[in-house]
Amino acid sequence: MRVISLSVDGIFQAAQRGLYDWLANQDADLICLQDLRALEYELDKPNFQLDGYFAYFFDSGTKHYNGVAIYTRVQPKALIYGLGFSSGVDMEGRYLQVDYEHLSIGSLLAPSATSELESQEVKIKFFDDLQAHLDKITRKRREYIFCGNWAMAHTARDVTNSSENQHNSGFLPHERQWLSQLFNQLGYVDAFRRANRDPDEYSWWPSGKIDEGDGWRTDFQVVSNSIGPKVEYATIYKMQQFSSHLPVIIDYDIELEQF
Repeated sequence: MRVISLSVDGIFQAAQRGLYDWLANQDADLICLQDLRALEYELDKPNFQLDGYFAYFFDSGTKHYNGVAIYTRVQPKALIYGLGFSSGVDMEGRYLQVDYEHLSIGSLLAPSATSELESQEVKIKFFDDLQAHLDKITRKRREYIFCGNWAMAHTARDVTNSSENQHNSGFLPHERQWLSQLFNQLGYVDAFRRANRDPDEYSWWPSGKIDEGDGWRTDFQVVSNSIGPKVEYATIYKMQQFSSHLPVIIDYDIELEQF
C-alpha cells in the first residue's frame, strides 16, 4: 500500500503546478492533502478529481483557510470529520479520517502558530488534546496512519541550522518534547525514519524553494507501533515542487480491505 502526503499551500496553485498530473502517475493507494485553502463546493470539478479514486474533503467553512482531503482507491467503511476536541479547533478543516475494517488513515493539518488566529497557545492546546486522543486510541484493536503537516520538527537532523531555530515555533523545546513523548512513551512510529535514515531529508522550505534557506522535516506519517515493521520504503519527492512542502511517499506491507 502506497500512501502519499502533501501540504499544498492552496490546492488551486498546486493544481496549476501540475499536482494532479503527477499524482495520477504515482500508483498511490491513498493520497492525503492538507492546507487546501478552498471550500468543498469549489472542488466539485473534474480537475480536482482523480480517475479510480474516491475523493473526500473537509473544509473550514472559511474561504482561503485550511482544509484537508483524502483520495483513496478503496471506498472506506466510514468517514470521520474532526477529532472531537472541546476547543473546536480540529473542526476548522484540520482533520479527516477514512476507516477500513482494521485500519484508519487520517489527514491532519496542525495550527502553525504564525498568526493571530493560530497563536502558540492555540497550537499547544491542539497538541495537548491530540496527545490525549492518541493515548486513548492505543487501547483500540485498530491500526492508524496519521499523515500530515504537523507544523513541528523532532530532532536536530530534521532542521537546517537547528541551534538557530530552537527559539522558533516548530522547533521549540516543548514541541520536540511532545514528539518525543509521542514516539517514546505512547509508542507511535515516525514511519519515514523507520525506512530512511538519510540526513538532509527536509519536507518544508519556508522560503518556498528547495535548498534556499533552511529546510525542515515537519510532514510526518505517524503510525501505530504495530505498523512500524510494515514500512517498506520511504522518500521525500524532490524532482518537482507543488508548494513550499514536498510530497512524503511511504510504502507499507498492508493491503486495504475491499467492502
